[in-house]
Amino acid sequence: MIDIPELITIPVGSFIMGTGADDRFANSTERPAHEVVLSRPFSVGKFPVTEAQWSGFKGAGPVSPLPVVRVSWFDAQQYVEWLREQTNRPFRLLTENEWEYCCRAGSTTIFATGDDLAPTQANYLYDELGFKIGPGTRTPSGAYPVNAFGLEDMHGNVCEWVADAWHPSYAEPSVATARVIRGGAWDYLPRLLRSAWRDSATPDVQRDNLGFRIACDL
Repeated sequence: MIDIPELITIPVGSFIMGTGADDRFANSTERPAHEVVLSRPFSVGKFPVTEAQWSGFKGAGPVSPLPVVRVSWFDAQQYVEWLREQTNRPFRLLTENEWEYCCRAGSTTIFATGDDLAPTQANYLYDELGFKIGPGTRTPSGAYPVNAFGLEDMHGNVCEWVADAWHPSYAEPSVATARVIRGGAWDYLPRLLRSAWRDSATPDVQRDNLGFRIACDL
């Protein structure tokens, strides 16, 4: 029996992607802000893929409810390909547009929770003054509240690979040698968990704070 991640259906809609002048932590990679329309519904993993779900794919490894880490973008693509083969369903990684839409969940503020993010709302290690306030490790599903779409840990816990090639800003062409990372992680501080925050890495990178979440077309 395949342990398929729990899926949440995401409604169609539009949003403003990126950041404006009101975000003091914004940078050029998050600009220019622009409207994105998502006209087809899709479903998304409620939580990042777990070690237990990953072990079903690999046939070995931890079977914990913690999000899997130390997986490359190539590894994540192999997992969704395996899920497609096992289920005959169109599983895939989220696009970057979809990821931010899901993270914002209808919000227009810096975080889906408003302009601040409390340590009871997401898993991160440091406050903006550099003091340690978080658990200092990954946490399992259910440790923090869901957002308005019913998704967990869109802010914090583990960073997440998405499908897209990196582009240094929304006005510049993509860089084929790098892929986009979203979400922020358990060892970050809040500014790196903002809805608009984005980063990149080469697709072979594996880190102890980097996992992924799946999507499925409807």
